Amino acid sequence: MIMKQYIIKGGNPLYGEVNIGGAKNAALGIIVAAIMANEPVTIENLPDVDDVKVLLEAIEGIGAIVERLDRHTVRINGALINDVNVDDDFIRKIRGSYYLVGALLGKYKKAIVALPGGCQIGSRPIDQHLKGFEQLGARVTIHNGKIDAFAERLTGSHIYLDCPSVGATINIMMASCMAEGKTVIENPAKEPHIVDVANFLNSMGANIKGAGTDTIRIRGVESLHGSEYSIIPDQIEAGTYMIAAAATGGDVYIKNVIPKHLEAITAKLIEIGSKVEEYDDCVRVYSDKRLGYANVKTMPYPGFPTDMQPQMTTLLALSEGVSIVTETIFESRLKYISELRRMGANINVEGNAAIITGVEQFTGATVSAPDLRAGAALVIAGLAAQGFTVVEQIHYIERGYENFEEKLRGLGAVIEKMDADDERAQQKFRLKVG
Repeated sequence: MIMKQYIIKGGNPLYGEVNIGGAKNAALGIIVAAIMANEPVTIENLPDVDDVKVLLEAIEGIGAIVERLDRHTVRINGALINDVNVDDDFIRKIRGSYYLVGALLGKYKKAIVALPGGCQIGSRPIDQHLKGFEQLGARVTIHNGKIDAFAERLTGSHIYLDCPSVGATINIMMASCMAEGKTVIENPAKEPHIVDVANFLNSMGANIKGAGTDTIRIRGVESLHGSEYSIIPDQIEAGTYMIAAAATGGDVYIKNVIPKHLEAITAKLIEIGSKVEEYDDCVRVYSDKRLGYANVKTMPYPGFPTDMQPQMTTLLALSEGVSIVTETIFESRLKYISELRRMGANINVEGNAAIITGVEQFTGATVSAPDLRAGAALVIAGLAAQGFTVVEQIHYIERGYENFEEKLRGLGAVIEKMDADDERAQQKFRLKVG
C-alpha cells in the first residue's frame, strides 16, 4: 500500500465557506441499525469516509444488499443476511464494528463479531455493552478476539450505565428495540448522534423515547420496516474548521451545521477572543488578533467533546498566556503533543492534563498523525505555521474527514496530498508555492 501524506505551506488565513458532511459517528450506528429491517432502507447525507466504506463492506459480507445510489446515498436491505459471524481484517480496524453485536443480537438473537480497533487513544472498555446485553437475557463471552452473544429470547430490563458510554447506549438501544417488553436505560450518553440513531430506528418502526435525556425508554416491537433517512451534520468536522479559521486568523462560514451541537466549542472560542456568529444552519468564525488562554476539560455531551481536544490544544498553543487542557475520556489522547513540540509548541503533560504556554508562531516540520483527530490538529498547526509542514500517516485522518485537503484548498490553504516517497513531487510543490 502506498502511504500518502499532506504537504502544507502555512501562513495563509482561511477565508470563504465550507460545507459540512454527515456525521461519521451517527453514520456508523445508522448503517448497522439498517440491517435490522427486512425491507430496503435509504440513508442520505452519508459521509464518504473510510470507516463508512469498511462498514458497508462488512454488512455486505454477511449477506446484506448494499447499493450505492450516489456518493452520499446508500440503500441497504438486511432481508437476506445469512451469517451472524463478522470477522475480517478490515472490521477490526474500526470502532463502529461492535454495533453489529447489538443489531444482530436484537434481530437474530445471536452475534459473533471481531473486537474493534480504531485509533490508538487508549482502551475503550466494552464492559458496559456486555453488561447491558446480559441484562436483556443474552449470554456473552469473549474468546479468540471476538464477542460471542446468544439469547433464547431477549426481555426488556432496567439498565443503569456506570458511565454514559456512547457505544454502549447505541448498542443496548439496538438490541432492546426488538426485545419483549420495556427497557429503560438510565445514565445514557446524550450525544447528538445517539439521538440521530434513535430517530432512525423510530423511522423504521421502533418505539424509543427520551434519547438525548437522562433516561431512554424503549418498548420492544416485533419487526422493523423500510425507511428513508438523512444523517445529521458532523459536529466534529464543523468544530475542526471553526478552530482552523481561528488558528489562522481567518474568516470562514461553516455551512450545513446545527449550531446547538457546537455550543461547547463556540463558548470556548468566544472565551479566548474569537468572534462567532450563529445563523440557522451556519456559523461564522473570524479572528484578527492573537487569542487568549482558557481552561478546557473534556466531558460527555453537552460538555466539551474529547474529539475536539487536540484541535483546541493546538489553538491554545498559539494563544497568549497559560492554558490547561484536561482529558477525562481517553487516557492516551495526549500522545500527539510530542509532534506539536517539533513545531515549537510549549506544552508539558502531567498525567491527563496538558499545561500549555502559548507561543507566537509555529514553524513547519515533518510530523506524524497518531490518530484521527490529532491528525486533523496537526494539519491545523501546519496551516498556522511558518514554512512547510509534512503530515504523515494521513490514513487516520481519512477515516473521518471527507475531502479534507480539497475543502481546505477551497478556503485558500496551500495543501497537497501526495505519495510519501515521491520526493520529486514534493520538490515541485515547494518550488511552485515558494
